[in-house]
Amino acid sequence: MSRIGKHPVPVPTGVDVQVAGQDVSVKGKLGQLSLTLVDDIEASLQDGQGVVAPRGDSKRGLQMGATSRTLVANMVKGVSEGFTINLEINGVGYRAAVQGNDLVLQLGFSHDVKYPIPAGIAIKCDKPTAITISGFDKQKVGQVAAEIRGWKKPEPYKGKGIKYATETLIRKEGKKK
Repeated sequence: MSRIGKHPVPVPTGVDVQVAGQDVSVKGKLGQLSLTLVDDIEASLQDGQGVVAPRGDSKRGLQMGATSRTLVANMVKGVSEGFTINLEINGVGYRAAVQGNDLVLQLGFSHDVKYPIPAGIAIKCDKPTAITISGFDKQKVGQVAAEIRGWKKPEPYKGKGIKYATETLIRKEGKKK
């Protein structure tokens, strides 16, 4: 079994974890999430901590042990603290703004890109070139960030486009005279 899968998931105060067979549901101050584990994994609550372990010695159980533990840990962290991804926009005339339930992006196209903000996700634009995406579901926050970045990925010569704040771009050398 992996090293990650052996550790129990700590459950902070204010978070309620329910285990019913293969279904794990977590409820906290930010929201409620649920997950159905594969049949080769069993989950339980011991001493106020969530324990995810393989059921027997099957190969799939050993493979999915750490993955299932990490998914449960992300659910617990999400409903208690939440997740945030920051995006940066680089380029002349490129900007973003939140208008109602839409994120409006000006990315050099002939039209503005309107991205409807999904339920459970909060998007803020403190500056016209900075986007903050936050929510309690890690998968949904990452998916929204990837979809927004997909409208204009950063190009390697000038770095124009939308990039993650933590992303390091590898720049190419331009033409020589």
